[in-house]
Amino acid sequence: MQLALDEARQALHLGEVPIGAVVASDQQVVASGFNQPIQSVDPTAHAELVAIRKAARELGNYRLSGLTLYVTVEPCMMCLGAIVHARIATLVYGATEPKFGAVESLFDLNEIHMPHRLSIVSGVLEPDCRKILQDFFKYRRENV
Repeated sequence: MQLALDEARQALHLGEVPIGAVVASDQQVVASGFNQPIQSVDPTAHAELVAIRKAARELGNYRLSGLTLYVTVEPCMMCLGAIVHARIATLVYGATEPKFGAVESLFDLNEIHMPHRLSIVSGVLEPDCRKILQDFFKYRRENV
């Protein structure tokens, strides 16, 4: 998760919402990414999707079975859909996202029938993951 936070800091330095993601296999990094929809002029360029796309290219397979995705914030519906389609085995995230989070905030994945079940671990380095977001939005509110 620390590497995902490092990715989030890259987004922060570009003025993007600071969210980072890392795809790993047995604790070995396969790919990483950070939020970049503004920079790339692409509304789908969320950290999770950037990392998943890189991992698929790196492995030469769109199915990422057995891999773990670490992300600093609870994924949105779009990202959750990509995680399921990629067959990610485990999702690990830091902070919940009450407005857009599609894992526990807006929905309860345990109550939704999906073709692919994934293990979910939440709250990893939650204070650090939440702080980088809160500081970013506080700065934006004060300097707009």
